[in-house]
Amino acid sequence: MGMITRVRLTVLLLPMACCLAQPPAAPAAKEAPVAVVDRKPILEGELTSLIQGELRRLQFQEYEIRRRALENLITERLLAAKSREKGLTSEELLRQEADPTVTEPSQEELERYYADRQELSNIPFEQVKDGLVASLKQQNVVRARQAYIHRLRDEAHVSVLLQPPQVKVTIDPTRILGDPGAPVTIIEFSDYQCPFCRKAETTLKEVMKKYEGRVRLAYRDFPLTQIHSQATRAAEAARCASDQGQFWPFHDLLFSGTGRLSEADFNQHAHTLGLDTARFEACLRDRKFKPQVDLDLKEGTEAGVDATPGFFINGKFLGGAQPMAAFEQIIEAELAAEKKPGN
Repeated sequence: MGMITRVRLTVLLLPMACCLAQPPAAPAAKEAPVAVVDRKPILEGELTSLIQGELRRLQFQEYEIRRRALENLITERLLAAKSREKGLTSEELLRQEADPTVTEPSQEELERYYADRQELSNIPFEQVKDGLVASLKQQNVVRARQAYIHRLRDEAHVSVLLQPPQVKVTIDPTRILGDPGAPVTIIEFSDYQCPFCRKAETTLKEVMKKYEGRVRLAYRDFPLTQIHSQATRAAEAARCASDQGQFWPFHDLLFSGTGRLSEADFNQHAHTLGLDTARFEACLRDRKFKPQVDLDLKEGTEAGVDATPGFFINGKFLGGAQPMAAFEQIIEAELAAEKKPGN
Protein backbone atom coordinates (compact mmCIF):
# COMPACT_ATOMS: atom_id res chain seq x y z
CA MET A 1 0.00 0.00 0.00
CA GLY A 2 1.18 3.50 -0.70
CA MET A 3 1.99 5.99 2.01
CA ILE A 4 -1.00 7.91 3.37
CA THR A 5 -0.38 11.65 3.61
CA ARG A 6 -2.06 13.23 6.60
CA VAL A 7 -3.66 16.59 5.81
CA ARG A 8 -4.63 18.83 8.68
CA LEU A 9 -8.06 20.42 7.97
CA THR A 10 -9.35 23.23 10.15
CA VAL A 11 -12.68 24.96 9.46
CA LEU A 12 -13.28 28.32 11.11
CA LEU A 13 -16.97 29.11 11.49
CA LEU A 14 -17.41 32.87 11.43
CA PRO A 15 -20.69 34.64 12.29
CA MET A 16 -22.59 36.06 9.33
CA ALA A 17 -22.47 39.84 9.22
CA CYS A 18 -25.95 40.08 7.75
CA CYS A 19 -28.53 38.16 5.78
CA LEU A 20 -27.23 36.00 2.93
CA ALA A 21 -28.79 38.11 0.22
CA GLN A 22 -26.76 41.22 1.06
CA PRO A 23 -23.91 42.15 -1.33
CA PRO A 24 -20.47 40.90 -0.33
CA ALA A 25 -18.74 43.33 2.03
CA ALA A 26 -15.58 45.05 0.85
CA PRO A 27 -12.58 43.04 2.01
CA ALA A 28 -10.65 44.37 4.96
CA ALA A 29 -7.02 45.33 4.64
CA LYS A 30 -6.08 41.88 5.91
CA GLU A 31 -8.58 39.12 5.24
CA ALA A 32 -9.29 36.56 7.91
CA PRO A 33 -9.18 32.96 6.75
CA VAL A 34 -12.39 30.93 6.61
CA ALA A 35 -10.52 27.65 6.55
CA VAL A 36 -6.99 26.29 6.79
CA VAL A 37 -5.85 23.31 4.74
CA ASP A 38 -2.43 21.84 5.56
CA ARG A 39 -1.46 25.15 7.22
CA LYS A 40 -2.47 27.14 4.12
CA PRO A 41 -5.40 29.54 4.59
CA ILE A 42 -8.49 29.85 2.37
CA LEU A 43 -9.44 33.52 2.47
CA GLU A 44 -12.89 35.09 2.42
CA GLY A 45 -12.18 36.63 -0.98
CA GLU A 46 -11.52 33.20 -2.50
CA LEU A 47 -14.84 31.93 -1.21
CA THR A 48 -16.74 35.01 -2.36
CA SER A 49 -15.35 34.80 -5.89
CA LEU A 50 -16.77 31.28 -6.20
CA ILE A 51 -20.29 32.19 -5.09
CA GLN A 52 -20.61 35.82 -6.19
CA GLY A 53 -23.12 35.05 -8.93
CA GLU A 54 -25.31 33.00 -6.59
CA LEU A 55 -25.26 35.79 -4.00
CA ARG A 56 -26.30 38.30 -6.66
CA ARG A 57 -29.20 36.10 -7.73
CA LEU A 58 -30.32 35.86 -4.10
CA GLN A 59 -30.26 39.65 -3.97
CA PHE A 60 -32.48 39.86 -7.04
CA GLN A 61 -34.87 37.25 -5.62
CA GLU A 62 -35.10 39.01 -2.28
CA TYR A 63 -35.85 42.32 -3.96
CA GLU A 64 -38.60 40.77 -6.13
CA ILE A 65 -40.23 39.21 -3.07
CA ARG A 66 -40.12 42.51 -1.21
CA ARG A 67 -41.32 44.47 -4.26
CA ARG A 68 -44.34 42.21 -4.83
CA ALA A 69 -45.26 42.32 -1.16
CA LEU A 70 -44.97 46.12 -1.17
CA GLU A 71 -47.14 46.45 -4.28
CA ASN A 72 -49.81 44.26 -2.66
CA LEU A 73 -49.66 46.32 0.54
CA ILE A 74 -49.99 49.59 -1.38
CA THR A 75 -52.98 48.24 -3.30
CA GLU A 76 -54.65 46.98 -0.12
CA ARG A 77 -54.29 50.36 1.59
CA LEU A 78 -55.55 52.32 -1.39
CA LEU A 79 -58.61 50.09 -1.77
CA ALA A 80 -59.26 50.10 1.98
CA ALA A 81 -59.19 53.91 2.13
CA LYS A 82 -61.49 54.34 -0.89
CA SER A 83 -63.82 51.59 0.38
CA ARG A 84 -64.25 53.31 3.76
CA GLU A 85 -64.98 56.57 1.97
CA LYS A 86 -67.81 54.94 -0.02
CA GLY A 87 -69.01 52.54 2.68
CA LEU A 88 -68.19 49.45 0.61
CA THR A 89 -65.94 46.44 0.84
CA SER A 90 -62.90 46.37 -1.45
CA GLU A 91 -64.52 43.79 -3.72
CA GLU A 92 -67.76 45.79 -3.91
CA LEU A 93 -65.74 48.89 -4.77
CA LEU A 94 -64.01 47.15 -7.68
CA ARG A 95 -67.29 45.72 -8.98
CA GLN A 96 -68.87 49.17 -8.84
CA GLU A 97 -66.01 51.32 -10.14
CA ALA A 98 -63.94 49.11 -12.45
CA ASP A 99 -66.02 46.22 -13.74
CA PRO A 100 -68.68 48.32 -15.54
CA THR A 101 -65.99 49.63 -17.91
CA VAL A 102 -65.47 46.12 -19.30
CA THR A 103 -67.14 45.48 -22.66
CA GLU A 104 -67.92 42.23 -24.40
CA PRO A 105 -65.07 40.97 -26.60
CA SER A 106 -65.58 41.75 -30.26
CA GLN A 107 -65.66 39.07 -32.94
CA GLU A 108 -62.28 40.31 -34.18
CA GLU A 109 -60.75 40.02 -30.70
CA LEU A 110 -62.13 36.51 -30.31
CA GLU A 111 -60.78 35.37 -33.66
CA ARG A 112 -57.37 36.85 -32.94
CA TYR A 113 -57.32 35.24 -29.47
CA TYR A 114 -58.34 31.92 -31.02
CA ALA A 115 -55.60 32.15 -33.65
CA ASP A 116 -52.97 32.81 -30.97
CA ARG A 117 -53.95 29.71 -28.99
CA GLN A 118 -52.04 26.93 -30.74
CA GLU A 119 -53.52 24.26 -28.49
CA LEU A 120 -56.94 25.05 -30.02
CA SER A 121 -55.81 24.81 -33.65
CA ASN A 122 -57.55 21.46 -34.19
CA ILE A 123 -60.79 22.48 -32.49
CA PRO A 124 -63.48 24.40 -34.46
CA PHE A 125 -63.89 28.03 -33.43
CA GLU A 126 -67.61 27.75 -32.73
CA GLN A 127 -67.01 24.83 -30.41
CA VAL A 128 -64.79 26.87 -28.10
CA LYS A 129 -66.27 30.33 -28.66
CA ASP A 130 -68.16 30.53 -25.35
CA GLY A 131 -65.04 29.57 -23.42
CA LEU A 132 -63.01 32.16 -25.31
CA VAL A 133 -65.59 34.84 -24.47
CA ALA A 134 -65.41 33.99 -20.76
CA SER A 135 -61.60 33.89 -20.77
CA LEU A 136 -61.18 37.18 -22.63
CA LYS A 137 -63.78 38.91 -20.49
CA GLN A 138 -61.99 37.79 -17.34
CA GLN A 139 -58.71 39.16 -18.70
CA ASN A 140 -60.45 42.45 -19.46
CA VAL A 141 -61.82 42.57 -15.90
CA VAL A 142 -58.32 42.14 -14.51
CA ARG A 143 -57.00 44.91 -16.77
CA ALA A 144 -59.87 47.24 -15.83
CA ARG A 145 -59.21 46.70 -12.13
CA GLN A 146 -55.51 47.31 -12.61
CA ALA A 147 -56.28 50.56 -14.45
CA TYR A 148 -58.59 51.65 -11.61
CA ILE A 149 -55.92 50.90 -9.00
CA HIS A 150 -53.41 52.84 -11.10
CA ARG A 151 -55.75 55.85 -10.98
CA LEU A 152 -55.97 55.52 -7.20
CA ARG A 153 -52.17 55.48 -7.03
CA ASP A 154 -51.98 58.67 -9.08
CA GLU A 155 -54.57 60.38 -6.87
CA ALA A 156 -52.72 59.36 -3.71
CA HIS A 157 -49.34 60.42 -5.15
CA VAL A 158 -47.79 57.07 -4.29
CA SER A 159 -44.00 57.15 -4.24
CA VAL A 160 -42.13 53.85 -4.01
CA LEU A 161 -38.80 54.27 -2.24
CA LEU A 162 -37.75 50.63 -2.26
CA GLN A 163 -34.76 50.41 -4.59
CA PRO A 164 -33.54 47.33 -6.46
CA PRO A 165 -29.96 46.20 -5.93
CA GLN A 166 -27.47 47.77 -8.30
CA VAL A 167 -24.63 45.90 -9.95
CA LYS A 168 -21.63 47.53 -11.56
CA VAL A 169 -21.15 45.88 -14.96
CA THR A 170 -18.52 46.97 -17.47
CA ILE A 171 -19.27 47.58 -21.14
CA ASP A 172 -17.39 47.07 -24.39
CA PRO A 173 -17.06 50.44 -26.16
CA THR A 174 -17.01 48.69 -29.56
CA ARG A 175 -20.51 47.29 -29.02
CA ILE A 176 -22.56 50.33 -28.00
CA LEU A 177 -25.66 51.54 -29.84
CA GLY A 178 -26.99 55.06 -29.32
CA ASP A 179 -25.61 58.29 -27.91
CA PRO A 180 -22.41 57.48 -25.95
CA GLY A 181 -23.30 60.25 -23.49
CA ALA A 182 -26.87 59.06 -22.81
CA PRO A 183 -27.82 59.13 -19.10
CA VAL A 184 -29.30 55.62 -19.18
CA THR A 185 -27.30 52.55 -20.19
CA ILE A 186 -28.90 49.19 -20.92
CA ILE A 187 -26.39 46.35 -20.79
CA GLU A 188 -27.77 43.26 -22.50
CA PHE A 189 -26.40 39.77 -21.90
CA SER A 190 -27.71 37.69 -24.77
CA ASP A 191 -27.44 34.48 -26.81
CA TYR A 192 -27.87 34.51 -30.60
CA GLN A 193 -29.56 31.10 -30.55
CA CYS A 194 -32.05 32.01 -27.83
CA PRO A 195 -35.63 32.53 -29.11
CA PHE A 196 -36.46 34.80 -26.17
CA CYS A 197 -33.45 36.97 -27.00
CA ARG A 198 -34.69 37.26 -30.58
CA LYS A 199 -38.11 38.30 -29.26
CA ALA A 200 -36.50 40.89 -26.96
CA GLU A 201 -34.75 42.54 -29.91
CA THR A 202 -38.08 43.93 -31.15
CA THR A 203 -38.73 45.52 -27.76
CA LEU A 204 -35.21 46.94 -27.59
CA LYS A 205 -35.65 48.60 -30.97
CA GLU A 206 -38.83 50.27 -29.66
CA VAL A 207 -36.98 51.38 -26.51
CA MET A 208 -34.13 52.89 -28.52
CA LYS A 209 -36.55 54.70 -30.80
CA LYS A 210 -38.66 56.13 -27.97
CA TYR A 211 -35.68 57.21 -25.87
CA GLU A 212 -33.36 58.31 -28.66
CA GLY A 213 -30.48 60.34 -27.23
CA ARG A 214 -31.36 59.36 -23.67
CA VAL A 215 -30.63 55.63 -23.73
CA ARG A 216 -27.67 53.69 -25.05
CA LEU A 217 -27.50 49.91 -25.48
CA ALA A 218 -24.38 47.87 -24.75
CA TYR A 219 -24.23 44.24 -25.89
CA ARG A 220 -22.42 41.42 -24.10
CA ASP A 221 -22.28 37.71 -24.90
CA PHE A 222 -23.87 35.03 -22.75
CA PRO A 223 -23.97 31.86 -24.88
CA LEU A 224 -25.85 29.02 -23.18
CA THR A 225 -23.65 26.31 -24.61
CA GLN A 226 -25.38 23.42 -22.86
CA ILE A 227 -28.59 23.99 -24.79
CA HIS A 228 -27.45 26.16 -27.73
CA SER A 229 -24.61 24.45 -29.55
CA GLN A 230 -24.11 27.26 -32.10
CA ALA A 231 -24.33 30.21 -29.72
CA THR A 232 -20.62 30.54 -28.95
CA ARG A 233 -19.58 30.39 -32.60
CA ALA A 234 -22.23 32.99 -33.44
CA ALA A 235 -20.86 35.26 -30.72
CA GLU A 236 -17.33 34.81 -32.09
CA ALA A 237 -18.55 35.59 -35.61
CA ALA A 238 -20.17 38.82 -34.43
CA ARG A 239 -16.90 39.78 -32.76
CA CYS A 240 -15.04 39.13 -36.01
CA ALA A 241 -17.50 41.45 -37.76
CA SER A 242 -16.94 44.01 -35.01
CA ASP A 243 -13.22 43.78 -35.79
CA GLN A 244 -14.15 45.35 -39.15
CA GLY A 245 -16.57 47.90 -37.65
CA GLN A 246 -19.75 46.00 -38.52
CA PHE A 247 -20.90 44.55 -35.21
CA TRP A 248 -24.48 45.86 -35.14
CA PRO A 249 -25.38 45.00 -38.77
CA PHE A 250 -23.98 41.50 -38.23
CA HIS A 251 -25.81 41.26 -34.88
CA ASP A 252 -29.08 42.13 -36.64
CA LEU A 253 -28.52 39.47 -39.30
CA LEU A 254 -27.87 36.83 -36.64
CA PHE A 255 -31.13 37.78 -34.93
CA SER A 256 -33.05 37.90 -38.20
CA GLY A 257 -36.10 35.73 -38.69
CA THR A 258 -34.15 32.94 -40.39
CA GLY A 259 -32.24 32.07 -37.24
CA ARG A 260 -29.61 30.20 -39.29
CA LEU A 261 -26.27 29.99 -37.49
CA SER A 262 -24.02 27.70 -39.51
CA GLU A 263 -20.47 28.59 -40.54
CA ALA A 264 -21.74 29.04 -44.09
CA ASP A 265 -24.35 31.50 -42.81
CA PHE A 266 -21.68 33.51 -40.99
CA ASN A 267 -19.62 33.73 -44.16
CA GLN A 268 -22.69 34.73 -46.18
CA HIS A 269 -23.49 37.49 -43.69
CA ALA A 270 -19.90 38.73 -43.97
CA HIS A 271 -20.22 38.80 -47.76
CA THR A 272 -23.59 40.59 -47.55
CA LEU A 273 -22.07 43.32 -45.38
CA GLY A 274 -19.08 43.75 -47.68
CA LEU A 275 -16.51 42.59 -45.13
CA ASP A 276 -13.04 41.41 -46.05
CA THR A 277 -14.19 37.79 -46.15
CA ALA A 278 -10.70 36.28 -46.08
CA ARG A 279 -9.90 38.25 -42.94
CA PHE A 280 -13.28 37.38 -41.44
CA GLU A 281 -12.91 33.66 -42.15
CA ALA A 282 -9.39 33.61 -40.71
CA CYS A 283 -10.64 35.39 -37.57
CA LEU A 284 -13.40 32.83 -37.16
CA ARG A 285 -11.16 29.86 -37.97
CA ASP A 286 -8.49 30.95 -35.47
CA ARG A 287 -11.14 31.63 -32.79
CA LYS A 288 -9.55 35.02 -32.23
CA PHE A 289 -12.29 36.28 -29.94
CA LYS A 290 -13.15 33.16 -27.95
CA PRO A 291 -11.33 34.46 -24.82
CA GLN A 292 -13.40 37.67 -24.96
CA VAL A 293 -16.65 35.71 -25.35
CA ASP A 294 -15.65 33.54 -22.38
CA LEU A 295 -14.89 36.68 -20.37
CA ASP A 296 -18.36 38.11 -21.09
CA LEU A 297 -19.90 34.84 -19.91
CA LYS A 298 -17.80 34.84 -16.73
CA GLU A 299 -18.58 38.46 -15.86
CA GLY A 300 -22.27 37.97 -16.61
CA THR A 301 -22.38 34.97 -14.29
CA GLU A 302 -20.63 36.93 -11.53
CA ALA A 303 -23.16 39.75 -12.00
CA GLY A 304 -25.99 37.27 -11.35
CA VAL A 305 -27.12 36.38 -14.87
CA ASP A 306 -28.15 32.73 -15.21
CA ALA A 307 -30.49 32.87 -18.20
CA THR A 308 -30.99 34.95 -21.32
CA PRO A 309 -31.78 37.63 -22.05
CA GLY A 310 -30.58 39.51 -18.97
CA PHE A 311 -30.47 43.31 -18.75
CA PHE A 312 -28.89 45.82 -16.41
CA ILE A 313 -30.46 49.27 -16.71
CA ASN A 314 -28.08 51.67 -14.98
CA GLY A 315 -27.07 48.65 -12.92
CA LYS A 316 -30.62 47.52 -12.07
CA PHE A 317 -31.38 43.97 -13.18
CA LEU A 318 -34.27 43.03 -15.45
CA GLY A 319 -34.46 39.39 -16.50
CA GLY A 320 -36.20 37.75 -19.45
CA ALA A 321 -37.98 38.96 -22.58
CA GLN A 322 -39.89 41.66 -20.74
CA PRO A 323 -42.59 43.89 -22.28
CA MET A 324 -41.93 47.50 -23.19
CA ALA A 325 -43.62 48.67 -19.97
CA ALA A 326 -41.01 46.93 -17.81
CA PHE A 327 -38.20 48.85 -19.53
CA GLU A 328 -40.16 52.11 -19.42
CA GLN A 329 -40.72 51.86 -15.67
CA ILE A 330 -37.00 51.66 -14.87
CA ILE A 331 -35.91 54.09 -17.58
CA GLU A 332 -38.42 56.77 -16.56
CA ALA A 333 -37.31 56.47 -12.92
CA GLU A 334 -33.67 56.82 -13.96
CA LEU A 335 -34.39 59.85 -16.16
CA ALA A 336 -36.39 61.47 -13.35
CA ALA A 337 -33.52 60.87 -10.91
CA GLU A 338 -31.12 62.42 -13.41
CA LYS A 339 -33.15 65.65 -13.40
CA LYS A 340 -33.09 66.03 -9.61
CA PRO A 341 -30.90 68.84 -8.25
CA GLY A 342 -27.40 67.68 -7.44
CA ASN A 343 -27.33 64.97 -10.13
